[in-house]
Amino acid sequence: MTHDSQQVPQKVYNQFASDNYAGICPEAWRAMEEANQGFVASYGDDRWTERACESIRRLFAADCQVFFVFNGTAANSLALASLCRSYHSVVCHDMAHIETDECGAPEFFSNGTKILHTTGANGKLDLDAVLFAITRRNDIHYPKPRVLSLAQSTELGTVYTPDEIRAACDLAHSHGLRVHMDGARFANAVASLGVTPADISWMAGVDVLCLGGAKNGMAIGEAVVFFDPALAEEFEYRCKQAGQLASKMRFISAPWIGMLESGAWLRNAECANRHARLLADQLATIPGVRIIYPCQANAVFTEMPEKATAALRAAGWHFYSFIGTGGARFMCSWLTTEQDVASLTAAVRLACALP
Repeated sequence: MTHDSQQVPQKVYNQFASDNYAGICPEAWRAMEEANQGFVASYGDDRWTERACESIRRLFAADCQVFFVFNGTAANSLALASLCRSYHSVVCHDMAHIETDECGAPEFFSNGTKILHTTGANGKLDLDAVLFAITRRNDIHYPKPRVLSLAQSTELGTVYTPDEIRAACDLAHSHGLRVHMDGARFANAVASLGVTPADISWMAGVDVLCLGGAKNGMAIGEAVVFFDPALAEEFEYRCKQAGQLASKMRFISAPWIGMLESGAWLRNAECANRHARLLADQLATIPGVRIIYPCQANAVFTEMPEKATAALRAAGWHFYSFIGTGGARFMCSWLTTEQDVASLTAAVRLACALP
């Protein structure tokens, strides 16, 4: 062990690399236990899945079509494939998960739909750039723009307001595009804005939402929510073909019942957001640390000396450094505590003070 790493405490209370690191919250766990009773029909033809779908419809106050899949990549990719043909394109932000972190899955499941990425400050789409991407060409040699995709919250931890979403949707719809929302951290955005789920989804113009469960406290499972039922035609066949139709579906759908009916989905998001803001405030007081993006949900992006990031890792702290040289992303989850924040803050302070 190096001299530097010995100066940073070795006791790690929690980890901040991803909100995926946290386990299953009690409400989701209990719901899975309750569903583990006797013999139940398979492939979603069960009362648990039906009840979960109704819970989501009540949450959004909408008569939407709901499908459950294993993970976010499948949710996004299959949703986009249902909106596109192979000669179409999807417009998204440079940092969108569908562009940077899904290994070409959207293109694969749509048989070749092209991703067109655009710019925008703080992870949000610049509508002038979106308009340019949509209208720059209309000849047969160019993949026809068909979908506008935005993430809520964004990959940089910022949040679109209802008015911003409505403006993006109005622009897309005026040019014949559908709107897809990657809502892996949708609950965090709802908690941050203090709005209803409907306010930042179908009421603002979103056509299909991929609603995140795993990052909100579940073991696995995302919900693909079509606010226009016509767009969901034969979507169940896409799920089956892609290996996303769970035989014991009740264990994916039941946690949604526990989360939504108890209110845990919002409490969990509020907890993660609150601790992220606390962490951002505390890290901002440390000489050598700069908060890169506004902390509006449950992510804190920082820049700090490279020696500090090396010392933190040597001491057992896990975090990603994909934003800028020497940068670090710290994610808070439903399981993060004030003690965790204090422990990380103390470690960063010591690491930044190293000679």
